[in-house]
Amino acid sequence: MEKQGTTIQVKQNIRPSKLIKDLADLGYQNVQIATPAKEGEFARRGNLIDIWLERYKMPVRIDLIGETIENIYLFNYLTQQKIKNLKEVYIVPFGVTPKIAPAWTRKKAFPSSGGKYERLFLSEIAPGDLVVHIDHGIGRFVDINQTSLAAPRQYLVIEYAKGDKLYVPVEQIERVTKYIGVGGYKPRLNTLGTGGWEKVKARVQESIIKAAQDLLNLYAKRELTKRHPYSADTLWQKQLEDSFEFVETEDQLKAIEEIKQDLENPKPMDRILVGDVGFGKTEVAIRIAFKIVQEGKQVAVLTPTTLLAEQHYHLFRQRLREFPVEVQMLSRFKREEEQRKIIANLKIGKIDIIISTHRLLSNDVEFKDLGLFIIDEEHRFGVVHKEKLKGLKTNVDVLSMSATPIPRSLHMALTKLRDMSVLKEPPPGRQPIETFIGELDNQKIKSAIEAEIKRNGQIYYVFNKVSGIVNKAAEVAKLVPKAKVVFAHGQMTGNELESVMDKFYSGRADVLVCTTIIGSGLDMPSVNTIIIEDVQRFGLAEVYQLRGRVGRSSRAAYAYLFYPQGYIPAGDVLERLLALSSAKELGAGFALAKKDLEIRGAGNLLGVAQHGNVALVGFELYLQLLSQTVEKLRLRI
Repeated sequence: MEKQGTTIQVKQNIRPSKLIKDLADLGYQNVQIATPAKEGEFARRGNLIDIWLERYKMPVRIDLIGETIENIYLFNYLTQQKIKNLKEVYIVPFGVTPKIAPAWTRKKAFPSSGGKYERLFLSEIAPGDLVVHIDHGIGRFVDINQTSLAAPRQYLVIEYAKGDKLYVPVEQIERVTKYIGVGGYKPRLNTLGTGGWEKVKARVQESIIKAAQDLLNLYAKRELTKRHPYSADTLWQKQLEDSFEFVETEDQLKAIEEIKQDLENPKPMDRILVGDVGFGKTEVAIRIAFKIVQEGKQVAVLTPTTLLAEQHYHLFRQRLREFPVEVQMLSRFKREEEQRKIIANLKIGKIDIIISTHRLLSNDVEFKDLGLFIIDEEHRFGVVHKEKLKGLKTNVDVLSMSATPIPRSLHMALTKLRDMSVLKEPPPGRQPIETFIGELDNQKIKSAIEAEIKRNGQIYYVFNKVSGIVNKAAEVAKLVPKAKVVFAHGQMTGNELESVMDKFYSGRADVLVCTTIIGSGLDMPSVNTIIIEDVQRFGLAEVYQLRGRVGRSSRAAYAYLFYPQGYIPAGDVLERLLALSSAKELGAGFALAKKDLEIRGAGNLLGVAQHGNVALVGFELYLQLLSQTVEKLRLRI
C-alpha cells in the first residue's frame, strides 16, 4: 500500500498476512476481541478480516478464499448480518479523511441543510437499523437517496413489510426515530396503508394516559409538599468544607451549589448526582448531610452492600470528627442487641446520620425527624426495595448517587421529572483504565498479577460463584506461588469477612479473589489491577462499577475482562463488551448509562405494565407520547 492509501477490490489477489501488516502500518490497531469496537481497529478470524474505517458507521468485512478477495461488505457488528455489498473499499491511513468515499459516509449527510437533528440522526442510525416513523410505524432504514432532478432532493429510504418502501424527505426527519425496545423482543415490520399502526398507537396512548397519571400523582405530591427551607451555610459548614484535603473539581463545586439551592427552597429535593467512579460523590454527600444535621434533622444513607456501608461509615466519621455529629451504622453483621439499641436511638433522635444496607427499609426502623435520604448506587436495589423507597420519597429530600444511573432514573432526569447534577471532571492526576477483553488466558492472568505485585500493588480477582471460590483462590495461588491470596464472599459471617478484608486492606495479602461484593464504592488506592472472569454474565453497569474499583490514584490501572475459551460474544453481550472497550476515557459512566438503556431495552421506564407498550412503538416514540400526555394532563390540574 502507498502511504496515502489504496483501493481493495472484489476478486483481487492479496496475501492475508500482507493485508494485516499493511493495515497495521497505516495506523489501524489489531484488537483481540472478535469484532472491531470502534473506528481505527481491525481483527482477523480465519479467512475474515474486519476493519472499521472512519467514514463508515459500521465495520467492513473482507471475505477471502485463499489469497482472493471473494466479498467485501458492510455488516451489523451485533447480529453479524450483512447490510450492503461493496465492490471496492478505499483504505487510507487512520486519522486521514479520504477524498473519495462511496455510498454511506458521514460526509454525505445533508451537505446543504446541515441541521443539528439530521446530524444527530445519522450519528445513531446505520443501514439495517429498525426505525419508527410516527405516522407509518416500524420499518428498516435502508439508505439515503437523492433525486436527479434539476433541484435535487434527499430522502431517507425506509423498508416496510412486503418490501414496500417509504421515502421520507430530510425536511421531515424529525418524524423518524431509532427503535429501542424491550430486551429480547423482535418487532415485526409494519405494513403500509392498512391502518394497523394507527390502532396500535391508539391502544398504547390509552395505556400511557393511565401510566402518566400515576407518575404525575407521585411527582405532584412532591410539588405540593412544602417544608421549611434550610438556612444559608453556617461557620461550621465553611470549616468542614475548608478541611477537605484535596482541591475540588469545578463540577463538584457546581453540584454542591445546585443541591444547596434545592435545600434552600421550600419544595423537597429529588436530585440525581451522576459522577463517574472516584470523581468525588461521597464528599458532596458528606457536605450536604452535615448541612441537614445542623438544623436538627436526621440523614439516612442507603447502600447496596455491607462493605460499602462500612466504608461510608468510617469516611463520614473521619470527616465529621471535629463536630458534634453522631454517626452510626446498621447492618445484618451487627448483633441483634446492637441493632435494637441503634434503632431505639434513631427513634428518639440520638443518632444524626445512619448508614445502612436495605436493613434500613425494615418496618421496625423509625426516625424522629428524617430530613434527607441519600441513596448510593440506586440501580443495585431490587423492585421491593424501590417500591418502599418510592413511598419515602414524597416527603423527604432525596439525593440519589450513581456512576451509571438506571435507565428509569436517567430518563426521568432527561425528561425533567427529576433534577440532575453531573460530575464529568476527573480529580487531578487521574489516568484512564487500560482495558483488555478476550478469552480466559492463564498466562495473561499470571503476568498481570506478577506485574502488579512487582510495583507493590494489589489485585482484585472477581469470580462470582460462591461454590467454587475456594478452589479458584487455590488455582490463583498455584499459578502465582509468590502471591498471598485470600478470598471473600457475601455468605461469610461478619467476623470472617471483616478478618479477610482487614488482612487485604492492611497489605498482608496481594490478591483478593471475591464475588461482586467489592462492586460498589470501595476505595483502595493500592489496588490497580482487576481481573473479571465470565464477564459475559454481567450487566454493563455492573462491569463498569467493578472496573471502577481500580484507578483511584495517579497510578496507571489495568482491567482484564475474560470470557470462557471457545465462547464467541454476540448480540447484547458483544455490544456490552464493545461499549466497555470504547469507554476507556475518564468520565464515561454517563454515556454508558445511555448505552445500557439501548442494550437492556427501556421496559423499566414505568414498570412491568408498560413493557409491551414500549415494545410496540419503540422507546423514543413512547417517550414522545408520554411527554405530550403529561403536558396535557398538567394543563388540566
